[in-house]
Amino acid sequence: MYALIIIVAIAAYAVIVYNGLVRSRQMAEEAWSGIDVQLKRRADLIPNLIETVKGYAAHEKSTLEEVVALRNKAQAVPQGDVAGRAVAEGMLSQALGRVIALAEAYPDLKANQNFAELQKSLETIEGEVQMARRYYNGAARELNVKVESVPSNFVAKAFGFAKMAYFEITNEADRAVPQVKF
Repeated sequence: MYALIIIVAIAAYAVIVYNGLVRSRQMAEEAWSGIDVQLKRRADLIPNLIETVKGYAAHEKSTLEEVVALRNKAQAVPQGDVAGRAVAEGMLSQALGRVIALAEAYPDLKANQNFAELQKSLETIEGEVQMARRYYNGAARELNVKVESVPSNFVAKAFGFAKMAYFEITNEADRAVPQVKF
């Protein structure tokens, strides 16, 4: 009789832990989806920004082409490759910073209403990307703690739960303030 009670208690505990792991995994996947939505919004905004800048800074063609190439590279990263996407998006952010810095060198561009609106939209999206990234990293941390902690790690291993990668900048150069030289 006692053995049956112990077995039922262990099974109930395993179900509770399993459900917690599923909930944490779903929260992390939903959080990644939030990052993906914001990055898509940013990628959609880039062509408009580039076209606006082209008219004022035609001789900055290499900077503009670099942004377009990095945008395409970021969109080509496979859906589940969090680390690869973080690297590609970090490089794109740095290049976008150089484009925004061009406005300082071109007063007419800085005064252009279309450019100002695009710049404001980009700044808003960048803020939302940061919030989504923090939310994702928190959800990934929660799942990772459960996957690695005793005793939930036994249930996690038994059912194939794995740690999720954090969305972070791994290249220190990507953290630097963009330099624009004329």
